Amino acid sequence: MVKKKTKFICQSCGYESPKWMGKCPGCSEWNKMVEETEIVKSGRRGAFTHSETAAGGIRQKATPITTIEASQEPRMLTDLKELNRALGGGVVYGSLVLIGGDPGIGKSTLLLQVSAQLARKQKKVLYISGEESVKQTKLRADRLGTVSENLFVYSETDMDFIEQAITDVQPQLVIIDSIQTVFQPEVTSAPGSVSQVRECTATLMRIAKTKGIAIFIVGHVTKEGAIAGPRLLEHMVDTVLYFEGERHHTYRILRAVKNRFGSTNEMGIFEMKEQGLEEVENPSEIFLEERSQGASGSTVVASMEGTRPVLVEIQALISPTSFGNPRRMATGIDHNRVSLLMAVLEKRVGMLLQNQDAYLKVAGGVKLDEPAIDLAIAVSIASSFRDKPTRQTDCIIGEVGLTGEVRRVSRIEQRVQEAAKLGFERVILPSNNLGGWNPPKGIEVIGVTTVSEALMYALGG
Repeated sequence: MVKKKTKFICQSCGYESPKWMGKCPGCSEWNKMVEETEIVKSGRRGAFTHSETAAGGIRQKATPITTIEASQEPRMLTDLKELNRALGGGVVYGSLVLIGGDPGIGKSTLLLQVSAQLARKQKKVLYISGEESVKQTKLRADRLGTVSENLFVYSETDMDFIEQAITDVQPQLVIIDSIQTVFQPEVTSAPGSVSQVRECTATLMRIAKTKGIAIFIVGHVTKEGAIAGPRLLEHMVDTVLYFEGERHHTYRILRAVKNRFGSTNEMGIFEMKEQGLEEVENPSEIFLEERSQGASGSTVVASMEGTRPVLVEIQALISPTSFGNPRRMATGIDHNRVSLLMAVLEKRVGMLLQNQDAYLKVAGGVKLDEPAIDLAIAVSIASSFRDKPTRQTDCIIGEVGLTGEVRRVSRIEQRVQEAAKLGFERVILPSNNLGGWNPPKGIEVIGVTTVSEALMYALGG
C-alpha cells in the first residue's frame, strides 16, 4: 500500500508541521514553511529478513569493545599537504565529506585538482556535476591542466542514475557538485529542499559506508555563510570543511569545523592563481609581510589553528568620538571581546576610553576566536590610544581576566617556536607558562602577571 502524506517543512531548520505556520517554532524564521508531499509505504517496518538491514548490508550483533581490534584507517594522500592537514592526514576510504563556501571561492576548482591528482595515482575518480555539462567540466580541466584517463566525468542530477553510474565505474572517490541540485525521484519536493537534501545525503552515506568509497559533497551557503539546508546535513557527514576568503584577495582558507577522523579547527591556506589553487606552506610570513614600520596600534600574536601556530597582526585605531555613544567595530575578532577588554583597560589600567571610537582588525582576513589573543588586543588598543608603537620584534600572547590578570594559555612551546622561526626576538607571555619547557635560542621570554605589567614591557610604561 502506498499513501501520500502532506506536511509543511521549514527550509531553514527542517522543522515539520502538519499545517502551515507563518513563523517557524524551531528557528523563529518567517515564511519558511513549504508544503511537501511524502510517500509512505505501509509494511515497511519489519519487512527485512533476519540477516539484512535497510542499508543493504549484513546485520551485526552487539560486540564487547574489548574484543574489537583497533586498526588505523587507510587514507588516500593528495599532492596538497594543506588539504591533507585539514582532513586529518588524507582522504579516508568510506568517508563522507561536505565542503561549503561562497560562490566563486574555488570549491569546484579545488575538487577538480584533487580528482586529477588521485587519478594520476591510479585511483578511479568519478566527478558528477549537476551544475555544468560534461564539455564545460572538460574546458575547466584543460585550463587547470587536470586531465587524466582515470578521471570520469558525469553530468546528472537524478540520484538513481548517479547510484547506477557509481556501480558501473567502481571508483575510489566520488565528487558531487552540488548536493542542492541532486534529487530523489520518489520525493515530490523540488531539488534543494529539506526533504531532497536529507534523502540524497542519506543515500550517498549508504553508498560510502557499504562500498568503502570516499565521497565529497559540495554544499551551497546562505547569505549568513552557513551551509544551506537543514542542520541535519552537517550531522550526517563525517567531515565538514568551510572554504573562506575574500573574493578580491587571492588567499583562501580551508577550515575544518567537524572531523571524525582527525582534529577539528584545522586550517589549510591556499592561493588562487591562473593554474588553480596552490598551497601556502608558511602562512605566517604572508600575514606579516605588509606590516608597517613604527606604526602605533599594531601587535603580533601567535594563534593556534588546530595543531598549527599562525602568527598574525592585530591592528587597532583609537580616536575621539564625535557622537554621544562611541563606536566599537571589529573585523576578525568578536565584538563583545573588544568591549570587554576596553572595560578592563579603563577600570584596571586607568585609560579613559569611554569617549573614544575603537576600530580593530585582524590583517589578512583571518578570524580569531581563542582566548590567547586577549593580551595582544589590549596592547594594540593601548598602543593606539597612547600613540606609542610596539617593537617590531615583539610577539604577545596571553588571556586577560576581568580583574586585569594575565592567565596561562595552551601550547605555548609551539607558539614561541613559530615566533623564533620568523625572527622575533622577544615574546611577552603569562608567567604561569614559563615552567616545564625550554625556549629556543636567540629569543627572550618575558613572563607577566597583569595587563599593566605587560604594557610596561611592550610600550615602556
